[in-house]
Amino acid sequence: MPMSQQDLEDRLKAAFPDAQIEVSDLAGDGDHYKARIISAAFAGLPRVKQHQLVNKALADVLGGALHALALETTALGT
Repeated sequence: MPMSQQDLEDRLKAAFPDAQIEVSDLAGDGDHYKARIISAAFAGLPRVKQHQLVNKALADVLGGALHALALETTALGT
């Protein structure tokens, strides 16, 4: 069963409460999303580590309810 855009946004907001988050459904099917996340949690981290933090927060749904997620992450203030 696909994940709703709202569910994805809620999960990301719970994991990164300070973040500015934009989620878009890339295919209109609830399986392929793009997320833009700007958070202080990413400060000083290389992009791969930032993405690993997001993947960890969504580990229980990645590859299942959430088939694909394109990420754009940035540290707050950069």
